[in-house]
Amino acid sequence: MEEPAKGDHDGMVVEFSGEIWQWRGPAPYYFVTVPEEESLDLQAVSAAVTYGWGMIPVQVRIGDTEWATSLWPKDGGYVVPLKDMVRKAEGLDDGDTVTVRLATSGRQ
Repeated sequence: MEEPAKGDHDGMVVEFSGEIWQWRGPAPYYFVTVPEEESLDLQAVSAAVTYGWGMIPVQVRIGDTEWATSLWPKDGGYVVPLKDMVRKAEGLDDGDTVTVRLATSGRQ
């Protein structure tokens, strides 16, 4: 885990690798599961950064693509939703392993 950016006292940066998986509902969604250790770190700051329902706003980077989204709580941890534009820009699909960089901020 990295230190928060200067001036961002309530934020944190987390980096991990994970496999893309698809939830096949009426509209398919793609996610990467945040590992248990990193999820625990995120839970520690969640009260300062969440906006409700346990969702945590984050800046995410995969490859050369960066975007704003929110972590979704799932099974006591979190998952990162992958937008179609991210998957297309990076050439990613279900089952691919990616390195994910998350940055939270208490100012969001």
